[in-house]
Amino acid sequence: MFDKILIANRGEIACRVIKTARRMGIKTVAVYSEADANARHVRMADEAVLIGPAAVKESYLVIDKIIGAAKQTGAQAIHPGYGFLSENEDFCHACDEAGIVFIGPPVAAIHAMGSKSEAKKIMGAAGVPLTPGYHGDDQDPDLLKREADGIGYPVLIKAAAGGGGKGMRLVEKSEDFLDLLGSCKREAISSFGDEHVLIEKYLTRPRHIEIQVFGDTQGNCVYLFERDCSVQRRHQKVLEEAPAPGMTPERRAAMGKAAVDAAKAVGYVGAGTVEFIANQDGTFYFMEMNTRLQVEHPVTEMITGLDLVEWQLRVASGEPLPLAQEQLQIRGHALEARIYAEDPDKGFLPSTGKLLHLSPPAENLHVRVDTGVEEGDEISPHYDPMIAKLIVWDQNRDRALARMLQALAEYRVAGVSNNISFLSRLTACPAFSGADLDTGLIEREKAYLFPEAKATPIEVWQVAALAELLREANRGAAKARRDEDPLSPWHARDGWRLNASAKRDLIFRHGEEQQTVNVAYRADGYTLTVNGQSVEARGELNDRGLLRVELDGMRMDATVVAANEKRHVFSHGRAWQLSNVDPLHYSGEGGGAEGGLLAPMPGKVISLIAAEGAAVEKGAPLLILEAMKMEHTINAPAAGTVKAFRFMVGDQVGDGDELVEFEVKA
Repeated sequence: MFDKILIANRGEIACRVIKTARRMGIKTVAVYSEADANARHVRMADEAVLIGPAAVKESYLVIDKIIGAAKQTGAQAIHPGYGFLSENEDFCHACDEAGIVFIGPPVAAIHAMGSKSEAKKIMGAAGVPLTPGYHGDDQDPDLLKREADGIGYPVLIKAAAGGGGKGMRLVEKSEDFLDLLGSCKREAISSFGDEHVLIEKYLTRPRHIEIQVFGDTQGNCVYLFERDCSVQRRHQKVLEEAPAPGMTPERRAAMGKAAVDAAKAVGYVGAGTVEFIANQDGTFYFMEMNTRLQVEHPVTEMITGLDLVEWQLRVASGEPLPLAQEQLQIRGHALEARIYAEDPDKGFLPSTGKLLHLSPPAENLHVRVDTGVEEGDEISPHYDPMIAKLIVWDQNRDRALARMLQALAEYRVAGVSNNISFLSRLTACPAFSGADLDTGLIEREKAYLFPEAKATPIEVWQVAALAELLREANRGAAKARRDEDPLSPWHARDGWRLNASAKRDLIFRHGEEQQTVNVAYRADGYTLTVNGQSVEARGELNDRGLLRVELDGMRMDATVVAANEKRHVFSHGRAWQLSNVDPLHYSGEGGGAEGGLLAPMPGKVISLIAAEGAAVEKGAPLLILEAMKMEHTINAPAAGTVKAFRFMVGDQVGDGDELVEFEVKA
């Protein structure tokens, strides 16, 4: 077994590998960019080596720097994690040349599966079922369009070197093909440095089912059952589970055999995943093989009781697989939800900023949290905005669903937008809870998953006001303790007035709503009045924002986190972001020129679609911004005229920068 390994990755997966290595007594080396100097994976590792600036092309994707770091620290092996160089055959070859073990498959297997089109040919020869499509080398756009027309719409354009949901476009009619092909190729070049694409028939209501395979250097290969990853948005997985609902033993055996045949066809060693697209009738087709550990591997670990990273390390060191196929068993059901810094109500737009408050549910036999960040860390625009993976397990699917809902209700994140409330709705959605699964579930359940905004519950205003009052009282008490005269009445925040009762107003805003809470001080608490409804309120607030509330005798727990003027209220499994309005502070109508369109996040302008001076209709695309390796189209907010672009193609823009001078049609 290795004494020391280097992890050529960052964030959650680097922390995950370090955890297993530490348990096995293996020392770890982290690599980091300048932006990650204080990252959690750097803090956790035994050693860490700086490899370059924030941009991945100058740090995490520079093979020579990573090999150099391994040699410098004496690491005997390199774990690539997922993403970055994990499926890069040049990196695997460089490890071999340097005499460093690559904790993954051999170069030949990565090469065989690195191109989706080449992989299809190999799988076809091995007898693995294939989806109808075009996988050829001729990339002439007109030829690709003719092939798509011949296959029949809808079709899916996929980057041959793609993964992680990037470099994919769904085309529903012929006239849209060339525009979407161009967009797909641009994203493929940006993400993978290769614009080669393939075209496949897009199945109606398909399920995405993948099989975890594992091979060793002695020629043994097993499958560790399946995961259902059907719930996706923009081809990126959101919720994963194991085993797949409705899977029969016969179908599982057939898919497992196909996956093992696929792995053996390329001489596979280590952890890999064979992904299938499956019809509702049970037929299935090979999509691709990921020659690495998957993001969703924890659900397999939870139902098998195995540590797949440990298996990787043992196999890479030359040991045989720890178990044979007949020794593997499924126990219970597991779900994984990806907690992201993003805004589902704004098209899942990524969010950046400091994690001002981060409180995950407690980990135990049923709940696991894999994360690469801690409270106070930054979600940077340079990398994937994942906060954590939340994994739950129980004896059956219904109980696992209940566990997930409870764990999501206990998750507290403040400082960045996040998808926790969306994930709660998704888990509770009748289609998902009833296992009516397909890759279009989120789209077809929009009405349930994106409900119209309702008025903020009165209880939220009351809780926010009580927290504000208790925070003031706590500050006064703390100041008294530090003062030479701790009993001075000037420290008190009890609203005392001579021959009068003290009253005041607190004003909060939530979106377009603004609410005034009338406060009357009492000897043992407060009377809070909202819209003419009064309650007697008291409570206790700690320095983490945890609030023990009593409203007219009803007791409950909540959390209220204060950050500048923002008040993040967490109650009954939901979250609200309020603003504390200071009536003495005048706020103008907003920054920027009237009619200006602002960048929703830092990024790079990659295309100007409209022309300056052009009259456009509402919703017309104006420009394309690339951020976090994803394209974001900026559309016209109303009918009007494009007066001027503030940036050109290739320019970097900051969050809130004015992109377009736009004149709304009168």
